[in-house]
Amino acid sequence: MEFRSSRQEEGWQVPSFDVNLFCPRGHRYALVIPVINEGGRIRRQLQAIAEELPPVDVIVADGGSTDGSLTADFIRTLPIRAVLVKTGPGKLSAQLRMAYSWCLADGYSGIITMDGNGKDGVDAIRRMCAKLDEGYDYVQGSRYLPGGKAENTPLERTIGNRLIHAPLLSIAGRHWFTDTTNGFRAYSRRYLLDPRVAPFRDIFSRYELLFYLTARAGQLGLRVCEIPVRRSYPVGEATPTKIAGFKGKLSILEELWRAATGGFNP
Repeated sequence: MEFRSSRQEEGWQVPSFDVNLFCPRGHRYALVIPVINEGGRIRRQLQAIAEELPPVDVIVADGGSTDGSLTADFIRTLPIRAVLVKTGPGKLSAQLRMAYSWCLADGYSGIITMDGNGKDGVDAIRRMCAKLDEGYDYVQGSRYLPGGKAENTPLERTIGNRLIHAPLLSIAGRHWFTDTTNGFRAYSRRYLLDPRVAPFRDIFSRYELLFYLTARAGQLGLRVCEIPVRRSYPVGEATPTKIAGFKGKLSILEELWRAATGGFNP
């Protein structure tokens, strides 16, 4: 069925999407996993989450996969609440706007996000929940903190994150971050609904929303922290990423600069 949030009438801009609902709501927090054509990686990740059984409802935010990895028969074997399938325009940030709008409309108190390519350690989901319970509004996962682990991270990624990305967003967000390229993070309901944030805008289409939400929380004086996580890149395989080529990397830098300099602020 196609979903239209009543919040859209209040000015939210959310791409059209279909909702495939598999079970009722069971927890305070939602775990949103954006994915598109991740094949066996997303299947293994969902199975690992099922084995871990963290206190979250799992919501898959599918950008339009065509690889057959998210069939209803497979999803029904796991404790997954819903698969949302974007039918409107946009890339990662559009998938996140889709999922966040649905979760907020359904009353969740907080939202955790992790990538759908199997790089993140699922054991940190519980620690994300604990930080939300403590009243934090933005929780960033970091492979570089004591207790975290960076496995097989490409050198180019390490240099870009440590020397460019994290310093820029740390200055902009008035809080020192060590791993701002990491998509494993959590947001409070209060943060996402703050009118000074306004994340539900079509301006967020690619990776902009991740960068913007990293900086905006500290600017508004909300509670921010980092926690250690594990992030592992596969050995002997192509790097799981949707960012390719010089043009794609240049676009990321442009989005980063705009987020750091207030270009996305309402």
